Amino acid sequence: MAPEAGILFDAGTGLFRARDLLQTTTLDIFLTHAHLDHIVGLTFLYDVLYDKEMERVTVHGRPETLHAIETHLFSQPLFPVAPPFEMRPLADAVQLADFTLRHFPLKHPGGAVGYRLDGPGSSLAYVTDTTANEEEPYVREIEDVDLLVHECYFPDGWEDRAELTGHSCTSPVARVARRARAGRLVLVHMNPLNEEQDPIGLDAARSIFPATEIGYDGLELEF
Repeated sequence: MAPEAGILFDAGTGLFRARDLLQTTTLDIFLTHAHLDHIVGLTFLYDVLYDKEMERVTVHGRPETLHAIETHLFSQPLFPVAPPFEMRPLADAVQLADFTLRHFPLKHPGGAVGYRLDGPGSSLAYVTDTTANEEEPYVREIEDVDLLVHECYFPDGWEDRAELTGHSCTSPVARVARRARAGRLVLVHMNPLNEEQDPIGLDAARSIFPATEIGYDGLELEF
């Protein structure tokens, strides 16, 4: 989340934390795709917005993503009264206060998009879910970004499973950051079944791109 801009990327199970981070009277939620672990938090919005004076809450996504949410997640038998938000198909570029946000396609089963957010003197890119490859077109979209937040579901050695599921292994993500000349790399969206302290092999990533760290719940980053 970028609280100062009222911007939130995806709406997974951690969306409840947004309540304590809200700084604006508007909230724009940008979805990467419609897989349940990225949208189910929309059903938490009544609690997130409770007693908050919000002027507007907008959920942005590809038309097929918004259709899936409206048709399935908020179908009448499952969720008769949807929370107070509007849905808006993604525009090529969105201007929010001093920030410009653009999206780009990612290779993932069912399709997905990544985002780049450029503000005064700083930039951030959010890339999940996809199979990292420094030759993929999306790498051009994140060149020279100050902070790259990139998924890393598997450690090295799981490349076949990563390709099958549309996720990434450690070293390819680090090579993407190096090719893009990113300032910092934060690895997220790791396999929740892997409870090791270092589930993806941080040393392997840092041997390729030294400015790498592992994201964790509650981590706050400046960019």
